Amino acid sequence: MGQSYNGTCFCGAVEVQATGAPEAMGYCHCNSCRSWSAGPVNAFTLWKPEAVEVLKGKQNLASYAKTPDSERQFCNICGGHIMTNHPEMGLIDVYAATIPDLKFDPALHVHYAETVLRIKDGLPKMKDVPAELGGSGENMPE
Repeated sequence: MGQSYNGTCFCGAVEVQATGAPEAMGYCHCNSCRSWSAGPVNAFTLWKPEAVEVLKGKQNLASYAKTPDSERQFCNICGGHIMTNHPEMGLIDVYAATIPDLKFDPALHVHYAETVLRIKDGLPKMKDVPAELGGSGENMPE
């Protein structure tokens, strides 16, 4: 089963738990993530759906789907962002800041073609997403 990592929304009304190891960790630079997070980049941790559980406050979990690719979930009390369900990828992004006890070890940047903040960290910079997830699989220079 593996280690579990708990986290909450901003006010603590919703508590989630991710168990085991994430499938991937990295940074997303797409316009949607930037707008949603109100930041220049979003740190993600991707998990299989069975590894993520809402422990408390399920009734306070609201969602918004701008596209069928991303169902963003947040607390309807404080508005705190918690996770995004990516049904076509079969993965859930529990935002890295939501689960602070998980050692964030990013492996790549995705949607780097849309970046507004160049980051020189030696990690691969994907134009969009890896080919296995329906993207071009193209890398970009730092």
